[in-house]
Amino acid sequence: METWKFAIASIRSHKMRSFLTMLGIIIGVAAVVLIMAFGDGMNKAFTRSLASSQQNVQINYSPLKSKDGSGIVTSQEVFEAESDLASGGQPPAPVVSENQVADLLNIQGVTKYLVSNSANATVTFESKNVTGASITGVSDSYFKAQNYQIIAGRSFVAADYEQFARVVVLDKTLANKLFNNPEDALNQLIKIQGNNYRIMGVFDYDKNDSTAQYQYPNGQLLMANTQLAAEFSVPEIQTIIVSVDDVDRSLEIGAAAARRLTQLVRPAQGEYQVMDFSDQLANIQQTLGVMQLVIGSIAGISLLVGGIGVMNIMLVSVTERTREIGLRKALGATRRNILTQFLVESVVLTLIGGFIGLMISYGVVFLIGDSLNAAFGGPPVISMQSVIGSTLFSISIGVIFGLLPANKASKLNPIEALRYE
Repeated sequence: METWKFAIASIRSHKMRSFLTMLGIIIGVAAVVLIMAFGDGMNKAFTRSLASSQQNVQINYSPLKSKDGSGIVTSQEVFEAESDLASGGQPPAPVVSENQVADLLNIQGVTKYLVSNSANATVTFESKNVTGASITGVSDSYFKAQNYQIIAGRSFVAADYEQFARVVVLDKTLANKLFNNPEDALNQLIKIQGNNYRIMGVFDYDKNDSTAQYQYPNGQLLMANTQLAAEFSVPEIQTIIVSVDDVDRSLEIGAAAARRLTQLVRPAQGEYQVMDFSDQLANIQQTLGVMQLVIGSIAGISLLVGGIGVMNIMLVSVTERTREIGLRKALGATRRNILTQFLVESVVLTLIGGFIGLMISYGVVFLIGDSLNAAFGGPPVISMQSVIGSTLFSISIGVIFGLLPANKASKLNPIEALRYE
C-alpha cells in the first residue's frame, strides 16, 4: 500500500510532466476503443438487419431458375443472373393477385404476408417541396405485417380501396418536413404529380427497427396499392414478403413459399426465389474485421509511442531521484522494494491514462452516437471486452516500458547513489 502512495505522490508532484507522459496512452486507448465501438456497432446493425430479413422473407421473381431448383439463390448467383440478362433484356414479371399470395398462409411456418408496389416523386405542400420521397402502395394486410404505429389520424379503410380515394398516410419524417408537427398534417392537401391527395394519418416506425427510418431519408408516403398502380402505371404487386415463425428455418419456409407461388402463378419462364444473405453477411463481417485491424493497428502506434514516453520519463525520474534511492537502500530497502516502487509508478501512469482515454471514448459515443447511428445504421457499442482489454493493456504497457527504468533504479549502488549530485 505504501508503494502505491509513493507512486501517486510522485505523479502529483509533477502534474504537467505526468499528464504529457500519459497523453500518448490517453489518445491510443481512446482511438482503439472508439474504433472497436464503431466496428461492433456496424456489425450488430448488419446482423440485426439480417435477422429482420430472416423474420420477414422477401420473395422475388427471376426469369432464370435457381441451379438446384430449390428456389434459394445467393447474392453472387443473383449478380451473375443479372449480368446474363443485361444483354438480352429482362422480360416483365408475371401478374400476381393478392389471393395467390394469401394462399401462402397455408404453408406451415408462414404467419403473415404483405404485398406492395412503389414509386418516387416530389411531394408539395404550398411552397414546400420534398424531392425524391418514397411512395409505397400498400394493401389492407400491410399494417398487420409491419410494426408501424399510427401516431395521428387513421390508417386505410376498405372504402379507400374500393373508391380509389386519393388519400395518403405519411411517415413522421415527411410530416415534419412539410408541417410543424404530425397533428398539423391531418386533412391537409398535398400535391403529387399534379394531383391533390388528402392526408388521413401519420405513422412512425418500430423503435426496435433501426434500419427502416434510415431507409427513407426523404420520408415515406403510403397510399393504396391499387391507387398507386393507376396513377403511376406500375403493377399492383411488386414486392411480396412473408413472415415466418422460426428464423432458424426462414430459408426453408421462404423457399417453400416461393415454390408454391411459382406453382400458382405459372410464369412463362423462370420462378419465384428467396435470397440467402449468409455469404453477404460473412463478406461484410470480414471487411469490417480487416478495417478494424488496419485502423486499430495505426491507432496502436500511438500506444507504442506513449509507452516509450513512459519509459523515457521514468528514466529521467530515476536520474532525478538517485540520492533518494541511495538513502532508501541505506535504510534497508531491498532491490525488490525499489524495483516494485518504480514499476508501480509506471503502471499507475498508464492506468490513469487508460482510464482517461476510456472516459473520452464514452464521452464521444454519448455526444455523437445518434449521428453515427444515422450514418452507419447502428450506434457505436463499447463492449465490456473493450473496457477490460484496454485496462489490461494499459497495465501491460506500464509493466513492459517501466521494467527497464525500474531495473536500473534497483541496481544502483547505495554509496554511489548518495554521492550523486
